[in-house]
Amino acid sequence: MGLEDIRNFCIIAHVDHGKSTLADRFLQCLKAVDSRKFRDQMLDDMDLERERGITIKARAVRLAMPWKGRVLQLNLIDTPGHVDFSYEVARSLAACEGALLLVDASQGVQAQTVANAFLAMEQGLDIVPVINKIDLPQSRVEETLEEMRSTLDIAPDTVVRVSARTGQNIGEALEAVASRVRPPRGDLAAPLRALVFDSSFDDYRGVILYLRLMDGQIKTGDKVRLLRGGRVYEVTEVGAFRPEMRPEKTLSAGEVGYCLAGIRDMNEVSIGDTLAMAKSAVQPLPGYRPPRPMVFCGLYPADDHDFSALREALERLRLSDPSFTFEPETSEALGFGFRCGFLGLLHMDVAQERLERESKLALVQTAPNVNYEVALKDGTVVRVDNPARLPEAAAIQELREPVVRASMIVPAEAIGAVMGLAGERRGVYKSTEYLSVQRVSLVYEMPLAEVLYDFHDNLKSITRGYGTVDFEFLGFRAASLARLDVLVNGERVDALSVIVHRDEAHARGKRVCEKLAEEIPRQQFAVPVQAAIGGKIVARETIRAVRKNVTAKCYGGDITRKRKLLERQKEGKRRMRSVGSVEIPQSAFLSILTAREPAGRARGGA
Repeated sequence: MGLEDIRNFCIIAHVDHGKSTLADRFLQCLKAVDSRKFRDQMLDDMDLERERGITIKARAVRLAMPWKGRVLQLNLIDTPGHVDFSYEVARSLAACEGALLLVDASQGVQAQTVANAFLAMEQGLDIVPVINKIDLPQSRVEETLEEMRSTLDIAPDTVVRVSARTGQNIGEALEAVASRVRPPRGDLAAPLRALVFDSSFDDYRGVILYLRLMDGQIKTGDKVRLLRGGRVYEVTEVGAFRPEMRPEKTLSAGEVGYCLAGIRDMNEVSIGDTLAMAKSAVQPLPGYRPPRPMVFCGLYPADDHDFSALREALERLRLSDPSFTFEPETSEALGFGFRCGFLGLLHMDVAQERLERESKLALVQTAPNVNYEVALKDGTVVRVDNPARLPEAAAIQELREPVVRASMIVPAEAIGAVMGLAGERRGVYKSTEYLSVQRVSLVYEMPLAEVLYDFHDNLKSITRGYGTVDFEFLGFRAASLARLDVLVNGERVDALSVIVHRDEAHARGKRVCEKLAEEIPRQQFAVPVQAAIGGKIVARETIRAVRKNVTAKCYGGDITRKRKLLERQKEGKRRMRSVGSVEIPQSAFLSILTAREPAGRARGGA
């Protein structure tokens, strides 16, 4: 098969616009899956993806399409839609020449639609615009076409209108891909150069490399090497995804497939690396820009004996998810664990659940936080991703927090409420653009820590589910920040420390103490819970002791006898407190996530 008969494309869209359903219809239309084996979300392998109804991992599949008297090879990559998995989208785009841009006719252009479209345009991909869900009674086809024209400069007559649910016009979408997406470039006679755009690990066969061949060919028995590591391997199997892994004799330039080479060490593989023949001297492919983790938390095994098992599970997750980072750390409260970096809260939640399911480990997770930049008085600048590692206040010249550009698309009638929400989160207004009479694009610059936890939930609430947001990292900016320490029974719990704005320190500290007092079980002695900045206590709550009525046996008599019994009990409680330890449950570490008054309470909704 020649290069002119190959089309490599991916599907990009906002979350829940129907990417997986459209991919299912493509598989059915081209008879890639036996009808007896077909199931919904065919390309979503993980149970977690099916339960949540979202795509977490990009997935490739090869399809055969009759077209103009010949058979085309379509290599489709189904991508995630949530902003937390944008790195998966970027890796998929690098392996394609075209992108099918999907927009929901009932919801119109959304924030992640715009972000993914611009990402594809920057990489020079051929865009095939498609409107989905045209069969729904609430679909707004003409309004959506106008939004695509005004926002993305897409001509309405180039947009394909489909219903992935009913299969309407699926053939037209495939025809548009065949005719509008250019064939890949490459040289079959040149030395092998293949981009490793993904990988996974099989307990029996080792690391599985997902390849997009740029030049040359690869077959079983070839001696190959990964350019970054330099080690030589012998290829034991090559093949394609149809959609299951199926061996092939060779893979050639322009094709997408997989390679097995007996790689057992997961640390030897880097996503974005170049695979080449062992003895050839070729230039490495550009690869990918390393992802920047935005959210950090500590993961600790509930059982200290599981530390090695947790490390192995993290290495395995890192192989299939290169945007995830981890390094060992030690906590006075939790023992040995790892500091992990993620692209967002959903990414963190999904990663923890994958670890617990796939490795059957019980984990303790600390509250997530962002990383900060600290300018010290000696002129050095350091990054801090754990509040407990913040240098002493006397050594700090200034603290800088990460700032993002928040691009929100909201209903016109909710502008006031959304602006109020952004103002509460220290947002700086930048621009307003009307996409249509009903929909508006608002742009704010806000601290990442202020939008990390519940901003999206509150935005959905005040816009009745119609608001969407996309974040773009801008850099670090100086702010009046301080570390808020939490003391339980007089001892600082490093895993509960957070960095807050000084203006919010008292309110935040009071809320944290209240939440911890609710979560920590009562002890045999009174337990003070305090929030402090440096040596200054800014809030306090006391967990009352569990008491026994020691005077119950005294029926009348002198009051001094009762007082003597109460004093003896009091002295015993004092001794118990001085030597006793307070066990803090997992829920307490996550309670500081909700340690702010619910946004929007004063506004009363939209």
